[in-house]
Order: sequence, then C-alpha cells, then structure tokens
Amino acid sequence: MLRIGIIGTGGIADAHISAYRAFGAECEIVALADVIPGKAAQKAAAFGLSDAVAYDDPATMIARARLDVVSIATPPSTHAPLAIAALDAGIHVLVEKPMAPSLEECDAMLAAQERSGRLLSVVAQNRFRDDLAALKAVVDSGLLGAISHVRIDSAWWRGLPYYDLWWRGTWEKEGGGCTLNHAIHHIDLLLWLLGRPVEVTAMLANAQHDNAEVEDLSVAVFRYERALAQLTSSVVHHGEEKEIVIHGEHAMISQPWRVIAERSRPDGFPEKERDVERQAAIEAIVAGREPLAHLGHDGQVGDLLAAIREGRPPIADGRDGRNAVEVVTAIYKAGFEREVVTLPLQVNDPYYRAGQLVANAPHFFEKKASLIEAAS
Repeated sequence: MLRIGIIGTGGIADAHISAYRAFGAECEIVALADVIPGKAAQKAAAFGLSDAVAYDDPATMIARARLDVVSIATPPSTHAPLAIAALDAGIHVLVEKPMAPSLEECDAMLAAQERSGRLLSVVAQNRFRDDLAALKAVVDSGLLGAISHVRIDSAWWRGLPYYDLWWRGTWEKEGGGCTLNHAIHHIDLLLWLLGRPVEVTAMLANAQHDNAEVEDLSVAVFRYERALAQLTSSVVHHGEEKEIVIHGEHAMISQPWRVIAERSRPDGFPEKERDVERQAAIEAIVAGREPLAHLGHDGQVGDLLAAIREGRPPIADGRDGRNAVEVVTAIYKAGFEREVVTLPLQVNDPYYRAGQLVANAPHFFEKKASLIEAAS
C-alpha cells in the first residue's frame, strides 16, 4: 500500500484526493500540508480523511510522514523547491502544471529525479481524455498525410475577482498569465501530437483585467519543418469554446469531433463528392479505440501508480513538463522582445534562467487586491 501525501490544499487538491481514492486498493492518503495554518486539517476533515496527518509545514511532512508519493498542488513558484526536496527524500512526485516558471528550475527538478531514481510526473490530464486520445490515434495512423496546419483555441473566461487571489496575476508568484497557466494544457497537447516546433513568434495583451500584471490574451504562431500551428491563449473568451483543428495533406480532424477529406479534380479544385472512403477509415479508428479506464486526474494518477509498480516512466513525465515550459518561455520571449525565437532554447539564453522572465516582463497593470482565499 503506497503512502500518499499532498502539498497544497486549494481547489485543485480536490482532484488529486479524488484520484488517489479511485485507487484505494493501491494507495492511501496519509498526510496533507499547507503553509496556511489549519488549512490542511480543514481539507482532511472535508474529505473524511480522519487518519491523515495535517501539517502546516511541507518540509516537516516530507521529513516525517514516510511517504512513497507526493502530489504538489501549490502556486507555480514553489514547485521546484518542493519537488526537489521530495525527490531527494526518495519520494515519487506528481506536480501540477506548469512544472516550474523557468527552464533552469525544470532542469534542477529533472536532475533531482535522475539522482534519486524516483519518478517525476507533471500533470497533463488532457492526455487522459478519450476525445483527445482519438485525435492522437488518427494523427499517428498516417491517414491525414503530412500535417499542414494546426489551430488551437485555449479559450477560457475569468472575471476580475479571479486575479484577487494573492498569488494570481503576478509574474513573480504565478509565473505568467493565461499562456502559462491555462494554455499549458493545449501546448502539451500540441507537443504530444506534433513534437517541438522550430520557431515561435507571438503577441501578448491584457484586454480585460486591470487588476493583474500578466497577460489575459496571447496569440502565438509556431513553425514546424513544413507546417504552421497557431495558438490563442485567453481568459477573455465568453463561452469557453476550446477547439483543436488539424489539417493534413488528405484530411482534417478536430475536437469537437469532425472529419473532412477532400479529393482533387484534375484542375486542383475540390471534387463535389468528398473522400468518403478516407473519412470512413478515420471514423473506424476512432470507433475502434478502447475507451480509457480512467479519465483526467484519475487517469494520470492511475498511470503513475502503474509506472511505479511496473518500473517504467509515466506517460507524462518531467521531460514532457519541461518541453511545455520551454514553449511557453519562447512565447513570452517572442512577445517581450518582439522577435522570432528559435527552439530549442539554449542554456546560455537569458530566458533560460530563473528570474529573467520576471525581470523583463511588462506590467500591463498592477494588482489591486491580494486575498488569502478566493471568494466562493
């Protein structure tokens, strides 16, 4: 029975608690920690975790609780030191997205994982969705042909009070705005589907949140060897209509689900009748997939527990988390410096280092409130 600890007991901790409980035959939550006095105890009581010990100091929990796995669900600026401390204590780590605010911190976490021999997994719960796994299966099948263009809309909406929470809306504590903390999911999916782009350019804005330093809207364009991809990251889009559209040489697929395959006339214009055979073949791949046994955080926790049991890397590991942070860093560098950024970013690039992004980031506005707890 694996002993589980959770650091950070805000809203996202609920998903971690529920996920570990879905595997109650394999693990038990024995400890929770939060730097706000009494908050961990309140969370334990709310979930009926009567046997779990609550700590007001994460370091004390890491040292005393005899943990096998720890979930880190704290503000991004704290991820690296907490993960490194846990790994160096011989504890497997599941850390919320984003992995860390800088590539330097990500690499320090990877170094700790390497020397400890423990596993490091970064939350990428959208990989554990049937609809998005279906996109991956079709892309991998080759039925689309060479990819031409991908459009991703990470379209969320948040009102002004969202940025009143003490750590949100600041470059130092949150690490960035919607690009880092919302679109990171879609950036991970882009990398999962197509791999790393070779160039990035972007523009950033704060269109609607005059109580935050950070961007609430960005538009980035990625160049692959022959293809282009574009990403809109937003917390100003009413309706939160998120979409991924992938156009290939032979067909287009998207989520929400659509499939279209054109056939060419001799003059290059599309035939009136679409390529129904290819469309049917694509639909057959989707219909023939075995549904995932567990979704979202449940799926990711289940995979991490299986990886520990089987001695293999998790599906979304520390390298995957670092790759997503690298793309975010390139978007910010491109937006701040108004240039095209080449990937991979090198260790001698100023934006590789912790603190460089904070030092160069524009303050679109200044924070007007700093609440300890979010309004309910």
